[in-house]
Amino acid sequence: MAASSAETTQLPSPAGAAAAPRSNEPSGRAQVVGTGLIGGSVAAALRKSGWHVTGRDAVGDHAQRALELGCLDAVGTDPEATFCVVAVPAAMLAEQVAIALADTAAAGAVVTDTGSVKTPVAQAIADARFVPGHPMAGSEQDGIEGANPDMFAGAVWALTPNETTDDSSLRACQAVLAGFGSDVVTMTPERHDALVAVVSHVPHLAAASLMCLADDRALDDAPLLRLAAGGFRDMTRIAAGHPGIWLDICGENRDAIVSVLDELSERLTQMREVVAGADRDGLRAVLTQARRARTNLPSRYVRPQELLEVRVPIPDRKGQIAAITMLAADCDVNVADIEVAHSPEGAEGVLVLVVARTEAQRFLAALAGQGYHPTTRDLA
Repeated sequence: MAASSAETTQLPSPAGAAAAPRSNEPSGRAQVVGTGLIGGSVAAALRKSGWHVTGRDAVGDHAQRALELGCLDAVGTDPEATFCVVAVPAAMLAEQVAIALADTAAAGAVVTDTGSVKTPVAQAIADARFVPGHPMAGSEQDGIEGANPDMFAGAVWALTPNETTDDSSLRACQAVLAGFGSDVVTMTPERHDALVAVVSHVPHLAAASLMCLADDRALDDAPLLRLAAGGFRDMTRIAAGHPGIWLDICGENRDAIVSVLDELSERLTQMREVVAGADRDGLRAVLTQARRARTNLPSRYVRPQELLEVRVPIPDRKGQIAAITMLAADCDVNVADIEVAHSPEGAEGVLVLVVARTEAQRFLAALAGQGYHPTTRDLA
C-alpha cells in the first residue's frame, strides 16, 4: 500500500455509536492502518483519549466509513504521527508494519500491531520502534460498524518486545494502552503464542466444534437448538466470530494449537472415563478444581488502597523495562501503571510500577532474586 498524505477533510458530526467525545487536551498525532473492527476501535479509543487520528485501509470505503462514524479525523497517511497501530490480517501484517515504520520514520513514531500470533511478525521486523502487541478483546460484530472506543477498557493487552525493541518505545506503548484502561502484560512472543493457544485459540475451536455438533444433531431433532439455554449460549458465543481470521491464526500458531488440542483431547477422554465409570469422587474433584480456578480468574483493581507503588532502581541499559515487566508476568503480578523517573545525575533511573498489595510481596521477592533493590511506597 503506497503512502499518501493525510486528507484535510474535517471530521463530520459523529454518525454512529462508535463515535466518542474527545479529551480537551490532544495527546498527539496517531496513525491507524486497517479500519476494521479492531482498528476502528483503536482509532475511536485514541480519539477519545485526545489524539488526532488518521487512518487508511486497503479498501478505501472502509476508511471513509470510519471517518463518517467519527473514529477518524482524516483518511490517509500522517507522516507526523508519533504513535501507529497496524490492525490488518496476519498475511499482510509484516509488510504493513514495515510500511508504517517507513512512513513515520521522520517523526520517530512507536509502531505496534494487533495480531493474534506474535512470533512471526516479531521475527520478521527488527526495529527499535516496533513493539509487537495483541489486545485480548473483540466482538461478534464484523467491521467498522461494530467499532467501540471502550472495547479495551479492562481487557488484557499483551506486548511482546523482541531483542531489537527499545525500552523507550515499550514504555511509550504501555502508557498509551494503559490510557485505554487496558491491563498491559509484557512477555516474549513465543510465550505469548503458547499461552493464547490455551486461553483463546483452542477455546474458539472447541466452541466451534460444540456448535457444529449441536447443529448436526438438530438436523435429526429440530427442537434441539430451541433448548439451548444460557450455559450453551455462553460457551459457544465466540463461535460467532468471523471465520476468515481464524484461518491465518491456525496456520501461524499451528504447533501450539495442535499441542493444546492433544491435551484437551486427553482431558476429555479422562472425563469420559470418569462419567462412564460412575466415579463420583473423581468427577467431584474435576468439577471442584474447575470451579475454584474459574472463580479465581484475575480481576482488575479499582480502589487505591488495594495498590502499592514499587520503585526499582535500574541502570541505563537496553532491555531493563522489558525484563522487569516480563518478570511481573512470570509472577502473575498485574501492573496497573508504570513510569520511569530519570535521575538528573548518573546513568540510573527508577522504574515505578503500581501493583496490587496482595501481589507485591512475591514480586519484591522475585526482583530481589534477580539482583534488583526495590522499595515500596503507599499511593498518595
